[in-house]
Amino acid sequence: MKPKKANLYPGLPTRGRPFTVDDIVCGVDEAGRGPLAGPVFAAAVILDPRRPIDGLRDSKKLSEAKRDQLAPLIREHAVAWAIAECSCEEIDSINILQATMLAMRRAVEALATVPTVALIDGNRCPELSVRAHAIVEGDDKVNAISAASILAKTARDAALVRLHDLYPQYGFDQHKGYGTALHLERLRAHGPSPAHRRSFAPVRSLLQVDLFGDVSVTTGASLPVAA
Repeated sequence: MKPKKANLYPGLPTRGRPFTVDDIVCGVDEAGRGPLAGPVFAAAVILDPRRPIDGLRDSKKLSEAKRDQLAPLIREHAVAWAIAECSCEEIDSINILQATMLAMRRAVEALATVPTVALIDGNRCPELSVRAHAIVEGDDKVNAISAASILAKTARDAALVRLHDLYPQYGFDQHKGYGTALHLERLRAHGPSPAHRRSFAPVRSLLQVDLFGDVSVTTGASLPVAA
């Protein structure tokens, strides 16, 4: 008796899909558009239908423990996967939307297997050399996007834990850079760190630009500098 074929697209109708059975499909998602600090991450994943992974869904609907359990399975079972990022400096230079698109493009271009079509979570697509289709709530409709969501989220969370080692006064290991009450309290107390996104309003409001264009922290707090 043949094993039941895995459904890699549980939320997509069979008819009208923007790809065929002959396409090499990668899922793409990001993590970290909203936080006030740290890079924005993106991941691209090509799943192997012969090696299904149970429990894939939008990373935001999974516990941290479940994401940490699934991430190594994705890396082990996928045909190909890649994770990329855009730095705070890039975010401040080109804005968060364009930085997100750039991180997605970097992830797709870093895949060891070249896809023929990319399915992007959301309603916008980055400029790619392959066909791209945006799927709203794709991280709960396409397993490859769910897998990309999990890889991007776990990679970014790990990066914020490393930032906590550099700047422990902000509690990055607890809020992962999001604008929680704790983060805003620490931000007001210590001023922005080199890891903060200066173009984001809560951070920008604590900065002062003088007539010569130099940026200084209004609190005058002394901050460690990353190596």
